[in-house]
Amino acid sequence: MQAFVGTGVALVTPFKKDLTVDVEALKRIVEYNIEGKVEYLVVLGTTAEAATLNEEEKQLVKKTVIEANNGKLPLVLGIGGNNTMEIVNQLKTEDLTGFSAILSVSPYYNKPTQEGIYQHFKMVAENAPLPVIIYNVPGRTGSNMAAKTTLRLANDFKNIIAIKEAAGDIIQAMEIIKNKPKDFLVISGDDMITLPMVLAGGAGVISVIGEGFPHEFSEMVRLGLDRKVDEAYKIHYALAPAIDMIFEQGNPGGIKEVFKAKGLSENTLRLPLVNVNEDLSGRIETFVKNFVIS
Repeated sequence: MQAFVGTGVALVTPFKKDLTVDVEALKRIVEYNIEGKVEYLVVLGTTAEAATLNEEEKQLVKKTVIEANNGKLPLVLGIGGNNTMEIVNQLKTEDLTGFSAILSVSPYYNKPTQEGIYQHFKMVAENAPLPVIIYNVPGRTGSNMAAKTTLRLANDFKNIIAIKEAAGDIIQAMEIIKNKPKDFLVISGDDMITLPMVLAGGAGVISVIGEGFPHEFSEMVRLGLDRKVDEAYKIHYALAPAIDMIFEQGNPGGIKEVFKAKGLSENTLRLPLVNVNEDLSGRIETFVKNFVIS
């Protein structure tokens, strides 16, 4: 479980101007995050625009990240969806060599009941060859996984090792933290409330801003875990404007502007996502160029 305490980052998929996967840029981003001392990398999640990648491209992304990482950090692979049987089939057939865990989102669009969410993850747990991190993000899925459902899953399936909790509800997160099994990890999926969640007993974060500012954000999380509150909040408040900006017009449009400003990749997205507007792009570029922790 200790492999997933601290900061994981949800990697983008950089694209060239012609919309093909930019392999060299992806390598640079992986290396940048390793050097920034994050604890693990998450591949093919929402931030990766996985919904717009075909199977060949997904395999290319996996291969590129595995090679660039070269065994340095644990890797988590996103495998989720709203067709339970298809997810089960993928779990049985996907080559998971090089990965340490699976991140699986609560079913979206279908809007299942709490019992439906439980039964979905029961099937995932019973067929997963790796430990599972379940993912609650009601802003994207259209349904919230209640704390009682999360705790039921945590108690019933030992291979469900954690939740990425992104409801933006600190009270719900604290209910899970208070009542969870000892080794179950509660991981923030919301960059802005990561530090409060860590101080409440959370294990860390799977972050978007963290891949753009890996050294600073991962250090903030480590300080929080060490209960060095004032030092941690100093970093939090320095980065808070950037957190607001990167989500202002959607993810990963904002974080791709950070990478462009840092010279790591283009800011290209695939439809239906589009670039942030000129005003926000300028504000992000200014922040990146002037960023200091005073």
